[in-house]
Amino acid sequence: MELVFVHPEIPHNSGCAGRLSAATGVPLHLVEPLGFSLEDRYMKRAGLDYWPQVSLLVHRDWDALAGHLGGQSIRPLAQRLRLFSARGGKSLFDVAFEPDDVLVFGSESKGLPKALLAAHEERRVYIPIRSGVRSLNLANVACLALYTAMHRAGIPMPENDGSYVAHVRASEDIWPSDRAVFNGKEHPPGP
Repeated sequence: MELVFVHPEIPHNSGCAGRLSAATGVPLHLVEPLGFSLEDRYMKRAGLDYWPQVSLLVHRDWDALAGHLGGQSIRPLAQRLRLFSARGGKSLFDVAFEPDDVLVFGSESKGLPKALLAAHEERRVYIPIRSGVRSLNLANVACLALYTAMHRAGIPMPENDGSYVAHVRASEDIWPSDRAVFNGKEHPPGP
């Protein structure tokens, strides 16, 4: 399973997704442009000291992401997509997820690009909310969606008896930018 944020704008939400990635072992993909720097202190803080455990991949655009994910499964990428939207689709609680699904979330203010939603209309997923509420917080939706999808797909949940043992690199000052792989390269491309 893969977790994708397309054009995220708020560093705190992506930082929370980083922590979710560390907690589940699911890679986090960010699709540029980003509304913040990977060196943003709010993003680092939201991910706490879990950044050494995050598989963070940054893609220059949707095509780069699709190229990266396209060959990682027997199923075509178009059949693996689950496009989360506050408007329309199938309820999260009625979707049959597969272990190789790609959970895709849009920016906080605009959601997913309209062309992407139109191209994959049957892959849209929403979370039911009461009338009069526009949407839920991106980090909250990603967490609910990922754990629900993992459970439904039969992916074993992380084993934890409630105890905590710090990761061996937890005391290091590791930033999201230190963990990011940019379009298949370990460092961001130059100017």
